[in-house]
Amino acid sequence: MTSFKLAYVPGATPAKWVRTWGERVPEVPLTLVPVAAADAAALLRARDADAALLRSPIDRDGLHAIPLYTETTVVVVPKDHLIAAADEVSTGDLADEVVLHPLDDTLEWPALPGRPAVSRPETTADAIELVAAGVGVLVVPQSIARLHHRRDLTYRPVEDAPQSSVALSWPEEETTDLMEQFIGIVRGRTVNSTRGRPAAPAERRRAERKPAAAKAAKSAKAAKPARRNTGGGAGKRRRRA
Repeated sequence: MTSFKLAYVPGATPAKWVRTWGERVPEVPLTLVPVAAADAAALLRARDADAALLRSPIDRDGLHAIPLYTETTVVVVPKDHLIAAADEVSTGDLADEVVLHPLDDTLEWPALPGRPAVSRPETTADAIELVAAGVGVLVVPQSIARLHHRRDLTYRPVEDAPQSSVALSWPEEETTDLMEQFIGIVRGRTVNSTRGRPAAPAERRRAERKPAAAKAAKSAKAAKPARRNTGGGAGKRRRRA
């Protein structure tokens, strides 16, 4: 059975596109494949997914990529931290903080702000636990902060920090009709906008029904007898005479 596999990195939110896919291409199941940010490109090259929502920077070798959006960068702190009282901070405000730098960090820092930790946490999830324990603070894309939400933590925007972008990527030689369908959904194209690609079966059936319905309506209109004049015109002529 034909299917479409979409990989996505932590923090990416494909739900709305998956719903639209289900409405437009119901005969082709869309399977979601969670993948670590560092492994997303390799997954595509191995053809273990048809497309992926991944984070920049992207190694474009053998891959297409369409930028989708850029995220706000935030610092995650305990709720009783001084930073929690601010609406927004700068990297300079983190100078006296221990800034955790997990091995799976997706931000490209020219120089990490603050003071370095004794060691780097293995994962962002581990770093979040350290923030909750009061060991340090963590700077991440906003969607990652939301993904690891805890009641005892909060986050604030960091105005001058590097930002992470999310892109839709797929193998260069695999721009199939289904891939074009998904690109159209992500870009907000309407059902009738196929950009030169054949419509999916469900859409094709709907398109085929429209001309048939229009033809039937036209035939019914042509078959309807014309209303005959019942003599009103003759009466008018008599009155003029």
